Amino acid sequence: MDFAVNHYPIGLLDSYEPPCLSLYQPTNRHHPDNRQDPIRFRNLVDSMEESLRQKYPAREIQPLLEPFRALAGDHDFWNHTLDGLAVLGTTGLFRVYRLQRPVPARAVVADSFHIKPLLRIVQSADRYQILGLSREKIRLFEGNRDTLDEIAPAEGVPRTITEALGEELTEPHQTVASYGGAGGPAMHHGHGSKKEEVDIDAERFFRAVDRAVLERHSKPSGLPLILAALPEHHTLFRRVSHNPFLVAEGIDIHPDALSGEALRDRAWQVILPQYLARLARLVAAFGEAKSKGLGADAPAQVAEAAASGRVATLLIEADRQIPGRISASGRIERADPADPEVDDLLDDLGERVLKKGGEVVIVPADRMPTSTGIAAIYRF
Repeated sequence: MDFAVNHYPIGLLDSYEPPCLSLYQPTNRHHPDNRQDPIRFRNLVDSMEESLRQKYPAREIQPLLEPFRALAGDHDFWNHTLDGLAVLGTTGLFRVYRLQRPVPARAVVADSFHIKPLLRIVQSADRYQILGLSREKIRLFEGNRDTLDEIAPAEGVPRTITEALGEELTEPHQTVASYGGAGGPAMHHGHGSKKEEVDIDAERFFRAVDRAVLERHSKPSGLPLILAALPEHHTLFRRVSHNPFLVAEGIDIHPDALSGEALRDRAWQVILPQYLARLARLVAAFGEAKSKGLGADAPAQVAEAAASGRVATLLIEADRQIPGRISASGRIERADPADPEVDDLLDDLGERVLKKGGEVVIVPADRMPTSTGIAAIYRF
């Protein structure tokens, strides 16, 4: 039921038998503010039921709403929410996403899932992950410029040196020799010191962590990875690491020694130059592409290019909305923004580009290279 937001596209871009139910709401992390969250959730579920009753018989409605109702009564769930919530359901599918950013409250009953708020969160350019590393254990975090949360390592990622190496810790190699003639006392001479043993085990542990984090976290998310560790552990981990998402600058202290806010501040100091540099590269690439006829900022032109799979990279202005739909051929259809089944045109373009294998990046308004809220770089 509970899904990592990085995995949101898996299956959601497929076609499903309608109706598809999409519920979004802002949530609160702490008591007593979070006491109202399940009440608001139930109200949104009631509004979806009202919409369903206009088109579907009761025998079809109740199975669809049953997992939503069950979630509303899950007290433990509501005591562990973040800043926002997305719940998507249809026949044979029910997914819950706890979000690090607030989302407007909305309940949509439509022929496909409303994934635009998820798109905005996941494709934002300011997100990152942190690997907190010591000789004995790891911690993982995920955040953005405003928020940082500890996350559970994915299955297959060793949390401790014991999980990684089992009981096969390196033993010092020793030989036994007898001195003083026959029957003399045996003397043990070690050829492996305790320090060498610890260094060997640390390197084995770091290699196992590097492989697992790359496969289970960095590749699926595509996020930059910041290493937070003591200086000597930075040296060893970077020597054995093959993770291309690992950023050159790290945090030279273990997370256990910092508060959550202090860790987020240190992480953002690391990410900010990369964040600005990435946006600058994207803006420059768009300018060059447009000058060669391989880019556009007019929604109608971009929609046609997206329909034919020509868009390689799409920049969308954060918080900009244009009510409308895109037809299968890529034609824009304007619509009433009050219609609950009408999506944001810019987000629809983003979804179309993702389906065709393109990249979508959400960009703050002050960094957008256009005034239309969109900028596309074509493949050809």
